[in-house]
Amino acid sequence: MKNILLIIFFVVCIISSEQVFAKKIKVAVCQINCIDSDVYGNLSRIERQVEEASKMGAKAAFFPETALIGWVNPDAYKLADSIPGEFTKVIGEMAKKYNIIVGIGLCEKVGDKIYDSAVLIDISGKILLKHRKINILSNLMEKPYIPGKKEDITAVDTPIGRIGVMICADSFVDEHLEIMAKKKPDFVYIPYGWAYPKEGWPEHGFQLIKTVQKASIEIGAPVIGPNLVGEITHGPWKGRTYEGLSTSANGSGVLLVQGKYNKEDLIVFDIVVNDVK
Repeated sequence: MKNILLIIFFVVCIISSEQVFAKKIKVAVCQINCIDSDVYGNLSRIERQVEEASKMGAKAAFFPETALIGWVNPDAYKLADSIPGEFTKVIGEMAKKYNIIVGIGLCEKVGDKIYDSAVLIDISGKILLKHRKINILSNLMEKPYIPGKKEDITAVDTPIGRIGVMICADSFVDEHLEIMAKKKPDFVYIPYGWAYPKEGWPEHGFQLIKTVQKASIEIGAPVIGPNLVGEITHGPWKGRTYEGLSTSANGSGVLLVQGKYNKEDLIVFDIVVNDVK
């Protein structure tokens, strides 16, 4: 009987310990309408959602892939900026003004090269982490993005936990997910530009759900996957649309939220970090 009581005591201690270290973080998935090449219009839409997310108590606001210029948009060669640069400075000012961490996908210009990148910016306006997309789908853009390196997949410690960053098709590759899992993030931000012929929506949103769920299970941490609303206006996928349906799943692959179909949306919700560790 004494041994049984001791076992029960240790089980209770373990459970209590997990509850102590598990914590809820309020975050925002920012599903914006991205108009190709409309940089300052897109910036205005971004700031509106950053402000609203802050008012709703979110500690971080996460935006989709290439949210300023549009995905596989060759105008990036004229419009993109360096990182750090003027655009990250403007977004950093938003982060400071509204006291919120911002994650956003941007086109990054380095000389005559373009990267599909994403950054985390803290409440002081400092860039905490930059990730360059590795799996770039080069056939969709003349003079395609330059790919990043898998060796650069990482996570960074922040006041709201350890955050990993990947981009869209990076999450299709098991090796990338395995590398991220080894970085032991509390959660992972993966901005998407999830496009498909319009007639295939909203059903195609289920593929986004499955992709995010698989990534969360493989990494063993919650995944936040914001998607765009809008249309691709250049190249082989011209006319395909992004229809939102942004998705997040916990570390067990359980769906947490999904954004609206075919319209802008701001979803503020709690994620539990360390929920499967």
